Amino acid sequence: MDTRPTQNIAPHPSIPLYAPSVGEPEAANLAECIRQNLLIHGPFVGAFERGIADFVGTAHAVGTHSGTSALHLALLLAGVAADDEVLITPLTFIAPANAIRYVGAHPVFIDVEPDTWQMDAQLVVRFLKNECSFRDGKLFNAATGRRIGAIVAVHFLGMPVDLDPIIEIAGAHNIPIVEDAAQALGTKYHGNRVGSLGMIGCFSFHGNKLITAGGGGMIVTNDEKIARRARYLANQAKDDPVETSHKEIGYNYRMTNLHGAVGSAQLAKIDQHIEAKRHIASVYARELSQIPGLTLVQEKPDTFYTYWLSSIIVDATRFGMTARELMVALRRSGVESLPLYEPLHLSLAHKGAQAVGGKVAESLRERALSLPSSVGLTGPDQSRVIEAIQAAFRSHL
Repeated sequence: MDTRPTQNIAPHPSIPLYAPSVGEPEAANLAECIRQNLLIHGPFVGAFERGIADFVGTAHAVGTHSGTSALHLALLLAGVAADDEVLITPLTFIAPANAIRYVGAHPVFIDVEPDTWQMDAQLVVRFLKNECSFRDGKLFNAATGRRIGAIVAVHFLGMPVDLDPIIEIAGAHNIPIVEDAAQALGTKYHGNRVGSLGMIGCFSFHGNKLITAGGGGMIVTNDEKIARRARYLANQAKDDPVETSHKEIGYNYRMTNLHGAVGSAQLAKIDQHIEAKRHIASVYARELSQIPGLTLVQEKPDTFYTYWLSSIIVDATRFGMTARELMVALRRSGVESLPLYEPLHLSLAHKGAQAVGGKVAESLRERALSLPSSVGLTGPDQSRVIEAIQAAFRSHL
């Protein structure tokens, strides 16, 4: 992998990888919060929760102050206990793996599929069938003796995990599925929105997401008891609306009315945002397919990608430079791009965690590059990105 330093290049690209798209509706909602002096508690949170539940197709939604706090609560709600193991992809932002550690459990990193970049469903099935034993209604890792407490299905970059085989084997062994759909709001798998397919789904509204609240997250579920307990734990496990009475440990994980205000305004634009993301991906696919050595991930049958980030594979032999070298060239042209996350089985933060495979994730990390994908990316700016890539290719002819 090319690890040469990249500090001495243009520090402030004029075309960022992603940027939020906010305006008057968000400002009007925030002004209403201030006018009513309702910054923490207020009606925008409930409105945003109902809107997300309706959009995703679940009965309940509970706002949180971040996507990571949603994941932490989801694992607790799914019954994951200290010293359990949780299956997860190594190719993701570190937050879901950290959340596994928060509850005292251990991640088991299952390698990804080379064409979809998602956790390999068949590898999950083989691991659970061949490397685990079932007793007393629970599944245990034969190598460690630990219980398999859950599977976290991360829908990476706005593309869905192949969930059917995972749901089938998880159901047969009483293993709950938590969906991390932080990057995949609106993505569909076999006609259903991701986040609605497992026991619990989690979303993020960080400033780089499809819609943003300037922060905040959301838990979605069809189980009323889970939703009620999520709200309870997120509100410091407060047992009385007036008295400061607590029977167990809770968390300060509530979504604020300010976040709900921005999120509600953004949610009204979600169809336009999805259309913009898909259009950006289609233009990259069409134009970059004409350059040797570049490939964009393609949508699978019976799925619907929201392409949170349009990402390409760079074949260095055919293109003439590595993905890292292309990243440097683009930065010098004022275009931001980024490699994929460090595969988590290689992360010092999760040193010693079990990995099932991992070479596919490692290879993708070396060869992949994410391109500017803001919902507000203009046609001329996307043309500039493509022209910069073309120029980089020509420089090695």
